Amino acid sequence: MGSRASLLLQDEEIEAIREETGFSSNQIIRLFTRFTCLDKEKSGFLTKDDFLRIPELAINPLAERIVASFFTDGEDQVNFRQFMRTLAHFRPCSAKTPDEAKNSRHNKLKFIFSLYDYDKDGSISKAELIKVLKLLVGANISQEQLSHIAERTLLESDKSKDRRISFEEFKEVLSKSEIDAKMSVRFLD
Repeated sequence: MGSRASLLLQDEEIEAIREETGFSSNQIIRLFTRFTCLDKEKSGFLTKDDFLRIPELAINPLAERIVASFFTDGEDQVNFRQFMRTLAHFRPCSAKTPDEAKNSRHNKLKFIFSLYDYDKDGSISKAELIKVLKLLVGANISQEQLSHIAERTLLESDKSKDRRISFEEFKEVLSKSEIDAKMSVRFLD
């Protein structure tokens, strides 16, 4: 473990993060190095602005929603453990990945669902669909077209006819999609 980053992380911390997230020790050390590079103030925390300086994230239309997922309970800073917990959702999974793992298909779907569920009430409304669609397509289509797409999505997804999409309905709609391929990042060892 001769790197400077490994000197700043205790073996016990690395092991606890490894057990919680499934990342290897080498991946944790590499990600800690990346974390410290993003931490321009050297405070031990990242802010939303730190995340938005990541070029690959800055060009993603859902960047603000993804960045918001790192922050819980109205906090405005993320420490390394919180950073790793969220990144764990993006680890590739396999048929053997247990359902409770952060990178399981179920938890990846929960994560995506949370990007749509702005008010965190456990369902997605038409207004929330429109907000996400607007982020994805920008000014390329009219408000009327966005509303029409959201309405069609509700009609096709809302089996309970309550004008909202529950997590179970969301999961059913995406049952045949390749979530793992679309929501995985290969973390180098």
